[in-house]
Amino acid sequence: MRVGLKNIKIRFMQYKAFVVEEKGGDYISSIKMLDTNDLPQGEVLVKVRYSSLNYKDALSATGNKGVTKNYPHTPGIDAAGVIVESISPFYNAGDEVIVTGYDLGMNTAGGFGEYIRVPADWVVKLPVGLSLKESMIIGTAGFTAAISLLRLTELVNPTDGKVVVTGATGGVGSVALTLLAQNGYQTVAVSGKEAEYPFLKQLGATEIISRKQFQQIEKRPILSAQYAGGVDTVGGTALENILKSLQPLGAVTTCGSVSSTQLNMTVFPFILRGVSLIGISAQNYPTYLRAGVWTKLANEWKPTHLMEIYNEIDRDDLPQAIQSILNGKLKGRTLVKISLS
Repeated sequence: MRVGLKNIKIRFMQYKAFVVEEKGGDYISSIKMLDTNDLPQGEVLVKVRYSSLNYKDALSATGNKGVTKNYPHTPGIDAAGVIVESISPFYNAGDEVIVTGYDLGMNTAGGFGEYIRVPADWVVKLPVGLSLKESMIIGTAGFTAAISLLRLTELVNPTDGKVVVTGATGGVGSVALTLLAQNGYQTVAVSGKEAEYPFLKQLGATEIISRKQFQQIEKRPILSAQYAGGVDTVGGTALENILKSLQPLGAVTTCGSVSSTQLNMTVFPFILRGVSLIGISAQNYPTYLRAGVWTKLANEWKPTHLMEIYNEIDRDDLPQAIQSILNGKLKGRTLVKISLS
């Protein structure tokens, strides 16, 4: 994707970034001064105002080579900011933009630095109705939730029955609950955090099931039909039990594998009930469809409880927040303030 791209010709600028380095098998993070001339190739240079913390960022920051192959590296798969310079005919200096997905923050210097340089086709103009801050409260997690809802509505109507959401206090789950409730769906939240049940009710959960109860291993190939649909964010046994419990012609979207990447079940739910399993990838979602989803999130799908589902941190707070997300201690979205000008 990078072949043939040219670097933007700009004056030398130094900037601060959260950098992870590999030292003797350990991965050490610190705030460092970097040079914009060392950023990768791309047509658009963006001054980052906000980023957000995602599970994939935590993996990158702790040396997961399935996410990031080479270090030193600046994580941050989300970025919202203002274009400084562009050689693309579609973007101009001063444009407010969102950059999520593709290789940002994985093997390309990401949003935890004050500047990013990326290909033009990774960029979406900030839609009217959304601020840069709001776009990063939504971030990749909210964008994933919106794609999940978009695909789910193709097969499941609000009148068909309940929709179950796993990992409901997490980034994707919390936004999914809100969006589903706003669109008239009855939601069942699955969570292992009993203290957060009031939070889930606030987001629109009509029913809550404990994670321990929901993830009990069921060896039967098919279970009683309880749900019209599902939004799964964890995989493993939880996804198996949703699939086994779907009503005829029901559907579930899946976007995570923190519990397991394996499905240990038969094809009976697919054959006997005609259910659908829909994979969701925000990272590789087609460029030509991205702007439409962001426009929905800025208008009719703008989360009602957007300002109540996030915690704001500074870049210096990232090490502690990364450990918290790895330990499953965070809820909702974590906004990272990168620069104010």
